[in-house]
Amino acid sequence: MTSFLQAESHDTATEATAPARVDEGTDHPDRIFSYRELARLDEALTMSSRETGLRFTLYIGDLGKATRARAEELHASSGGDPAESVLIAVSPGQRVVEVVTGAAAARRLPDRACALAVLSMTGSFAGGDLVGGLVNGLRQLSDQAGHPWRRPGH
Repeated sequence: MTSFLQAESHDTATEATAPARVDEGTDHPDRIFSYRELARLDEALTMSSRETGLRFTLYIGDLGKATRARAEELHASSGGDPAESVLIAVSPGQRVVEVVTGAAAARRLPDRACALAVLSMTGSFAGGDLVGGLVNGLRQLSDQAGHPWRRPGH
């Protein structure tokens, strides 16, 4: 694998927005996600970034009143090259999902593809599966973005 295909490290920013729940795989009752769920999210982020060359990040927490503006702020401050980044911001308490793409990422992820991924995610969220919805949304976005363009000889 070339270094061009290796994605930069990703971040999963979380903020508690719902009452803590005790999960079978959770060692601490104040955690929102179990270690197993965090591992699933980490794997999905890693694979999406690796397969596309884009940097995917997640934010789960309250986005305030101006949800889009806050999501754009988070995207801009998420590190790495914002042009090649995609942020999925979910505010479960507000029932809001925002997908922010940088300029280069937007060429590979049109608004329609992002809207379809959000529709898929919200369907899972409505069924109580936050992690599964995020994983499926990341898969859809990475499938749509495809592999990065490769120059001959690289």
